[in-house]
Amino acid sequence: MKVHFIGIGGIGVSALAQYYLEEGRKVSGSDLVASEITDFLKGKRIKIFIGNSKKNISKNLNLVVYSPAVPKSNPELCQAKRYEIKTISYPEALGQLTKQYYTVAVAGAHGKSTTTAMIGLIMARAGLDPTVIVGAKLKEFGNSNFRAGKSKFLVLEACEYDGSFLNYSPKIIVITNVDKEHLDYFKTLAGVKKTFKDFMMKLPKDGFLVVNGDDKNIPKIKKARFKRKNYSLWQKEGEKIKKILKIPGRHNVSNALAALTAARILDIPDKISFKALLRYRGSWRRFEIKNGLANGRKITIISDYGHHPNEISATFLAAREKYKNKKIWSIFQPHQYQRTHYLFLDFVTVFREAPINNIVITDIYDVAGREKKGITVNINSKRLVAKINRPHIRYYSVLGAERHVKENIKNGDVLIIMGAGDIYKLVDKF
Repeated sequence: MKVHFIGIGGIGVSALAQYYLEEGRKVSGSDLVASEITDFLKGKRIKIFIGNSKKNISKNLNLVVYSPAVPKSNPELCQAKRYEIKTISYPEALGQLTKQYYTVAVAGAHGKSTTTAMIGLIMARAGLDPTVIVGAKLKEFGNSNFRAGKSKFLVLEACEYDGSFLNYSPKIIVITNVDKEHLDYFKTLAGVKKTFKDFMMKLPKDGFLVVNGDDKNIPKIKKARFKRKNYSLWQKEGEKIKKILKIPGRHNVSNALAALTAARILDIPDKISFKALLRYRGSWRRFEIKNGLANGRKITIISDYGHHPNEISATFLAAREKYKNKKIWSIFQPHQYQRTHYLFLDFVTVFREAPINNIVITDIYDVAGREKKGITVNINSKRLVAKINRPHIRYYSVLGAERHVKENIKNGDVLIIMGAGDIYKLVDKF
């Protein structure tokens, strides 16, 4: 069977491509630009095309899977339909997969990658040998976002955007939190909450719902047919987890408590869960700590994926908690014009209250196929910085940010490079 993926460089699509490869299928894929992910897939003998072209689609393909970000006018998608090749979206393909396994689906506006990773590692340590699809690379998975298991268990990160997770058929749902996110699709927080409620109702009678009891936005369901398990930072296990976790922050303690709760449903002894959490080294771009240099001066670099105001706040607080007496810098790349538009005042508040010494905000990362025409006219990083109106917060281009920090950062300082776009490439410059 020959399968082609359009948008294979996406963190979720790339994991599914590896699953098909592990199943013995011949896999190819395309993406608009080369990246760490496409280079990694090349190393696994997946044929990668950079750029979209109808020439990438051959008549002998059996299936074409496309990212939700791919427009209907995509030349490869159109060519596949002309050849009458079966085409399905990534969420639809993943949905079919969930029906073949006992699926644990982890959803939430924030923390789902970390929580998915923790649950996968706990289950692996317990000998349950799960297949895991997660939105971040893990050292424990060979620097991959995919783990091939041979058991009946599947652990996956379930994204809410475009209602994607409504395609899934889980036996356990974990919800870390519900927040004003993806408002380009949901429009309002009420829209977000309704979609999460619809997802929760997909649980069967013998299913389990694990929810963050500290989050006020998670929908309440009366007379639920499934079993509900709450976790909270007020649990006695929270202090123990805080002591053993290698990654800082209250939000990560909460993520670990979610994983512990899911593990208990699967009858995994706590001592196994705690050992797995103790050895968890963190995920790619989730408070990922590296040693760096700036004009010969030794610094600490934190590479982080945070791009929502609440994620930024959590990362800043975790950094200040870990590096109490150090000077902390940050270079932040806003992600998507529409997110910046809908959450503009939230960004202003978060940066005004940030416990960080110096912050640089770079240009907004444009998400192809996700932007609404006209918004880019009024929304930009210069306007955001002007509204924040704090002397220690400046606007620079990415190149300008690199120069500014290298010229001014001191030996022993900490630098957070943050955003969901391509800002992670700046880490290599240090």
